[in-house]
Amino acid sequence: MEPINLTLPSYPVDLDRLASGTSRSLAFAVVSSKSFAVVIAVLAVVGLLGFGLLSKGEASLAVGDRAPDKELTRLGSPGTGEIADYRGRWVLVNFWASWCEPCKTEAPALEAFHKAHVASGFTVLGINLDDATSDARVFVQRYALTYPQLRDGDGADRRDAYGMTGFPESFLINPKGQVALIRRGPVDERYLEQTVLPMIGPTT
Repeated sequence: MEPINLTLPSYPVDLDRLASGTSRSLAFAVVSSKSFAVVIAVLAVVGLLGFGLLSKGEASLAVGDRAPDKELTRLGSPGTGEIADYRGRWVLVNFWASWCEPCKTEAPALEAFHKAHVASGFTVLGINLDDATSDARVFVQRYALTYPQLRDGDGADRRDAYGMTGFPESFLINPKGQVALIRRGPVDERYLEQTVLPMIGPTT
């Protein structure tokens, strides 16, 4: 029997290059896997946040619910106050902040509507949140607001209780203390006359 020839091929094999290429491939695979995992994690977080923003304010408070209430500091006068102080009247609770541009736009309309209907058992109740007291006072003076004002400097508790998604937001509370209307966003004269007024009636 003839001996088997196990001689390796004569062409050169660059083992260092082969090892280097293999290392780079493995490294790329590891990095790609990590990047993919990071992307998936980010998308998951964004998805949860998006769901939270979309669902917040829709399930936490609905028309017919009793209006969440809490004793708050009065703005511009000593003492405290709450929504229950106006039980027996229609109250449009308006959450606002001095740095909020839409709040500045709607303030004159709220003041005019309050003045026009306060004698018939209606009031606008402003609640200032997430703001500095001095800035809030300047805002009230600048727009010559005469309707009552309460404030909560941090505002997180009230935002959560009403499921707020931004500023401004308004909630019409009936004389029994129940939510009758929810407005996510600013109001204007047209909205007040066409949507709010028919609910409270010209007189109460």
